[in-house]
Amino acid sequence: MNIYSMKHRVGIVGFRGYSGAELIRILERHPFVEPVLLEHRSDSGERPRPLNRPGIPTAPCSPESVRSESLAVVFLATPAEVSMELAPKLLDGGARVVDISGAFRLGTADNYLRWYKEKHTAPALLSEAVYGLPEFCRGRIPAARLIANPGCYPTAANLAIQPLIAASVVDLSAGIVCDAKSGVSGAGRKPSLTTSFCEVADNFSAYSVLDHRHVPEILMTSGIEERDLSFTAQLLPLERGILETIYFRARGLGSAQELLDLYRQRYQQEPFIRLYALGQFPDLHAVRYTNYCDIGVKLDAATGRAVVVAAIDNLGKGAAGQAVQNMNLMLGLPETEGLL
Repeated sequence: MNIYSMKHRVGIVGFRGYSGAELIRILERHPFVEPVLLEHRSDSGERPRPLNRPGIPTAPCSPESVRSESLAVVFLATPAEVSMELAPKLLDGGARVVDISGAFRLGTADNYLRWYKEKHTAPALLSEAVYGLPEFCRGRIPAARLIANPGCYPTAANLAIQPLIAASVVDLSAGIVCDAKSGVSGAGRKPSLTTSFCEVADNFSAYSVLDHRHVPEILMTSGIEERDLSFTAQLLPLERGILETIYFRARGLGSAQELLDLYRQRYQQEPFIRLYALGQFPDLHAVRYTNYCDIGVKLDAATGRAVVVAAIDNLGKGAAGQAVQNMNLMLGLPETEGLL
């Protein structure tokens, strides 16, 4: 059967959260997909109301539902501990899984314990999981059973940093500084004091300085050591969006145009990377509700000081949008389907 003449049924677990709601928003307009909402809690009637649920069918989250609903892919928009519990069962039921949590990103149980401060409860799947940053891992995604969707901060950071490391234009003895700012939805929908209105409004704060759990994803993908990177996450009093300003000392570059050309060569075939002309930089309005990563650069050739600014929507390219991008690759669909 022609893949373009059929609709794939896909499940969404965690549809009450922000990433789950964004998945629904994207998949409702996807021409080759029918979403099914999967309830994974017995107390679902007491949970927060879904942000959107316009007539989409609901089923229990179980291997039986995977089979009875003929689900090709299941998205886990759940906390890491829930993903570790559900992923093995869904895989056993015959579905492929795109996990939006950090449960399967770090490769080993030891790495997970170090950065997440908890024991991994499904370590057998860590070696199988494929890191789902398509711009760098596209070749492994179509055949994967389990995709570890990247974190929002590492998505923007790696898209900005990895081409620089690959081209050997960074003086690592001077280090790389990544100053990252995110909207509040990146913390999820579960209520907490830190993300309550009175704490966030008219405020701006740093957190998890030097030991944010997303740091190892940047190290692994960009190929740098922990000593090379200073990463600071900061909370903006905004709903959504991430803007990262990356500072480094360049070597072997004679002009800002050479720096921009490096990115153009690397990303010329990438549908979701937009590069800005010299003297221009992205902002959050440009990427809101999109799957784009926008990048602008500047270089002072006389001193070697260089700055790269990268912006994404943390619920788009940083979560649900990228998850759909991965799903398209897994199902053999056009990579941009439902995202442009």
